[in-house]
Amino acid sequence: MKESLIWHAGDRALSRIRDGGLSAQDVSVVAGAAGGPKWLILRHLDAALCGNWFAGRTEKLFLLGASIGAWRFAAWCKPDPVSALSDFEAAYLDQYYAKPPTAAEVTDESLRIQRAYLGETGPREILDHPVFRLNCMSVRCRALSRLDAKPVLAPAIVCSALANAVNRKLLGFFFERVLFSDPRELPPFHAMNGFPFQRVALTPQNLSQALLASGSIPLVMSGVRNIPGAKPGTYRDGGLIDYHLDVPFNPPEGRITLFPHFGERVVPGWFDKWLPKRTPSKEHLDSVLLVAPSREFIARLPLGKISDRTDFERFAGRDDERLVYWKAVLDAGRILADAFMEAVMSGSIRNRVRPFPPDSVH
Repeated sequence: MKESLIWHAGDRALSRIRDGGLSAQDVSVVAGAAGGPKWLILRHLDAALCGNWFAGRTEKLFLLGASIGAWRFAAWCKPDPVSALSDFEAAYLDQYYAKPPTAAEVTDESLRIQRAYLGETGPREILDHPVFRLNCMSVRCRALSRLDAKPVLAPAIVCSALANAVNRKLLGFFFERVLFSDPRELPPFHAMNGFPFQRVALTPQNLSQALLASGSIPLVMSGVRNIPGAKPGTYRDGGLIDYHLDVPFNPPEGRITLFPHFGERVVPGWFDKWLPKRTPSKEHLDSVLLVAPSREFIARLPLGKISDRTDFERFAGRDDERLVYWKAVLDAGRILADAFMEAVMSGSIRNRVRPFPPDSVH
């Protein structure tokens, strides 16, 4: 039977895993990409990691997420992470839109989901976690991209996409990269480069807004304005620059960055989805172990794909069918969780891990 998971590693991670396998203590950073409903395929792997594999850990673990990745990791940081993930799943599935929603309506729905699994005490609990350190990516908008009015924002987004097609660094004229970070320790990836950069300390007063901003897709959701502790302005989806986190993770020597992902391709920024030759830095992936469902596994799913944001259009007016499909994807994710635990506990990961394909990095 074909493997359900693929295991790709950068040079440093590959050498470490082939020599000694992989234990939870080997991991110092966990990365979570943007991707909306794609997270459902990883929901049970998340529970296996935070509720089992990392259980009992005493050394700090840095979690870096963009958009839905940050929302997943916020659940990890609750006192009972497995229950928090269950609450997140239930609230996320319970999305219904009778007609194409406005940005304000999607924003309100996102806040409902967030409240369902964080609760009133969530921000303080997250920042009091004894081991996990939450970090989430966002962007601060520049020029016209700071406005929500569609006749203004839409052309601004098109211009930023065109600029990105010429050179990724040109996104810096439109957006400032923002890292909202647990203030207790400086994360190893704090020295991000290539874009204007702002690091903001997470607090109980701004954590909810920081999470919301991290997933606020332009034209789909409203921007988040004037977050306490951050520069004045409008904040939006961190995936605009850091879709799949092409950043210098910089874990300590001999340690690994674990990246549970939705698929084989690492896409640097959201606009790069349509630029197949735009690849992440080989240097940035040096310490990374990427774990993702294999193409064969995905092909066996209903519709031959994982859940994504297009499903709202595909099943418009047929939410019951969408839920059947999404729950099938969720159930299939249990296979991935079991496969991961078997590989790391048995040591067979040493024989399964492979280098990143040469054409997938630069």
